[in-house]
Amino acid sequence: MAFLPPWACALVGCISVSLAGAFSLSDLYPPLWSESPGQFSDYRVENGKYVIDPWVYSKRMGMYKILMNKTASYFEKFAPDNEQNFLWGLPLQHGWQYTTGRLVDPSRRTDCGYESGDRLCISVDSWWADINYFLCALPFLAAVDSGIMGISSDQVLLLPPPKDQTKFCLNISSCQSSFPKTMNKWNALYKRLQSPSSSFDDLLKYLWDAHLSALKDAYKIFEDRLEYYSKPEADFGRDWCVALDYLAAACFPTTFIRISEFQKGLPPRVLVDGDKAPFISDFTDFQNTVLLGLSLLHEVDNATDSLSLTIWKILMKTQVAKKLALKIFEAILAIFNPTFLEMINELK
Repeated sequence: MAFLPPWACALVGCISVSLAGAFSLSDLYPPLWSESPGQFSDYRVENGKYVIDPWVYSKRMGMYKILMNKTASYFEKFAPDNEQNFLWGLPLQHGWQYTTGRLVDPSRRTDCGYESGDRLCISVDSWWADINYFLCALPFLAAVDSGIMGISSDQVLLLPPPKDQTKFCLNISSCQSSFPKTMNKWNALYKRLQSPSSSFDDLLKYLWDAHLSALKDAYKIFEDRLEYYSKPEADFGRDWCVALDYLAAACFPTTFIRISEFQKGLPPRVLVDGDKAPFISDFTDFQNTVLLGLSLLHEVDNATDSLSLTIWKILMKTQVAKKLALKIFEAILAIFNPTFLEMINELK
């Protein structure tokens, strides 16, 4: 990696630390995946509309599950079993948020999400939950609007949260009105997906363009939610958003195996005051290293006024550079998990 600048090495290291451990496909599905709705008929119907409560974990996960099911056929040409469906990054991230307690009420004014209350409740005061809403509702509704989901645009309605309802769009028309740029980007992805001539690399560009647009929409609206968290957790949330800019520039493939294994390096609980990577005793070396890498990347980005990101984008301009970066990621992964490349190669 001598040809890469230090900040790029930090990014590579943060993404590509250990994937050690035996691989089992069934173990990697998000929590309650099998129990979550898998088709529109699993939701209740009112006045000819499917009514979905995205503030219940299993109901929101069901939206992802339907999206994965409806898009599966378009990814058959890339790999079997829908593994190469890069939309997996969305439900897998949501599952990590649930498992690590990031969907609960951080203000503790309610027992939403806690064992003492409704464990499946998603709190509207959770920064992670609100950011995720934009990365669930918008891609889901845009998929409906594109025709890829098999129902008409006026057949689905999302229920509002108990407060701050005006910050969320609930159907296709309100999302198009409030976030037209982002909805158009998701629509463009689905239209491209339906094209027989679409390539995997080409589709990844559309995905990351739409993903970043939704993320930036949500971040502007909900940045104040970070005040509910400890400084380490709030900093981690900001670090994560910065890192996604770099991943997007490299068109990192958010496929099932890669994301499932990489998430093992993310914090297994909400960070508290006193947590400082790489010295968090109840975190693995992998988790400490990833957390430190994300922090260092954000520091470099701030210190250079995002010049580092500009340079990274220039480096990633060509498909050759992107493939080289991915090969570096995978080579480092293989050092810690010798079976990783074998799993990836089996899908090619």
